[in-house]
Amino acid sequence: MILLKVPYAEKDEAKTLGARWNPTRKCWYVPDGKDSEPFARWIVAGAAAPAGDAAAKPPSSRDSHGAKPVIGSKYLELPHACNPFEECAECRPRLVESGWLDAHQAVRKLLASL
Repeated sequence: MILLKVPYAEKDEAKTLGARWNPTRKCWYVPDGKDSEPFARWIVAGAAAPAGDAAAKPPSSRDSHGAKPVIGSKYLELPHACNPFEECAECRPRLVESGWLDAHQAVRKLLASL
């Protein structure tokens, strides 16, 4: 992950190129594996995030008293970082096997009926 310093007026351009917003750090970044050349004008010197950076870990909520990660009963860690809003052929069998996909589709159906 490479951190970017993108002016607000240019955020849509960065997003179109494939930059993503990191709400924890409150900054834009280039995802791992993506060519950083189109983002050269926004790259901050020494802006590569450390490998153990919390921003690179899967999202979870935190207990406000103990700052312990809280993970729901339907949380399923997947072996790679795919886009959670698009179907992934590699993850689908594991989601079906765990029951997560059925639960997700039931919630979507319920929300659509409202």
